Amino acid sequence: MKLLHLSLIACLLATGSAYALKSDSEQPVYIDSDTQNLDMKSNTVTFTGDVKLKQGSININADKLIVIRNPEDGSLREIEGYGAPATFSQLTDDGKTLNGQAKELYYDVSDDQLTMIADAVLSQDESTIKGNKITYKITSQKLTADSGAGERVKTVLQPAQASKP
Repeated sequence: MKLLHLSLIACLLATGSAYALKSDSEQPVYIDSDTQNLDMKSNTVTFTGDVKLKQGSININADKLIVIRNPEDGSLREIEGYGAPATFSQLTDDGKTLNGQAKELYYDVSDDQLTMIADAVLSQDESTIKGNKITYKITSQKLTADSGAGERVKTVLQPAQASKP
């Protein structure tokens, strides 16, 4: 398997700072779906049917979304999204939008890490990374893209756009 590790996603996807909006984690989470099933023992809520999650500038759309809460304090621990594809988007501090999609999304809230599996794509502006699995540490902007067996990670880098007067 080919493995690509980048220390700063800004080198790939943006010119300048591309930090996710810091205020997103302080915002309430809104979820809209066709159905909802709550398992109080496991602190898990499963949403199905055209699920839309919004928290600040974060948007996740999926066919099925599982939200796991911490049993000790009730805080969000993990969000799992499944779809054909499930999508993720978030504004950065510089006003650009980071977009991701895959058949499976795993967002570890406490670690601020998004893992996309199966036909994963992460893009900003016209720059794109495609692989079987993409792991993105949102706060530290560290990205790992991994290809599947017999596949390769594909990256398209667009040249920096000069500021026009």
